Amino acid sequence: MIDKDIIFKEIELIQSCIERMAHNSFIVKGWALSIFAGVTAITKGENLSDIILLIFTTGIPFICFWILDTYFLQRERRFRNLYSERMVKRNSDDGTGLFELDLKIVKAETFIKVMFSKTLFIFYGIPFITSIIYLIFLILRSKNVL
Repeated sequence: MIDKDIIFKEIELIQSCIERMAHNSFIVKGWALSIFAGVTAITKGENLSDIILLIFTTGIPFICFWILDTYFLQRERRFRNLYSERMVKRNSDDGTGLFELDLKIVKAETFIKVMFSKTLFIFYGIPFITSIIYLIFLILRSKNVL
């Protein structure tokens, strides 16, 4: 029989990892918005009319933040799965793997599936698709097609 204090410490450890990943994801979203707004303000909107400047000042950083946020969300989900698995193990008095945080043993969604999940797609995907459409519009307008 495992002491309840030890079980609570293990669960607290996993919960702190979940909180840290969620906090990191929140911070990344804030930085993404700040960078986009800051670059647009600094360039006084000129980056929205220059194709190359638009790609390098908003497109690439936005994709990088999307990938980073996906990483943190995937890790958070893995820790949640680990939490659930440990709760089942500890309820059956199984003391194996006590305080082990190896996420390789936990099944989770693929990186791409997490990247295109509802929350991340709404936050990053819709603005990214809108930017692509605007970029296509700029290219067509520069070639006098429109």
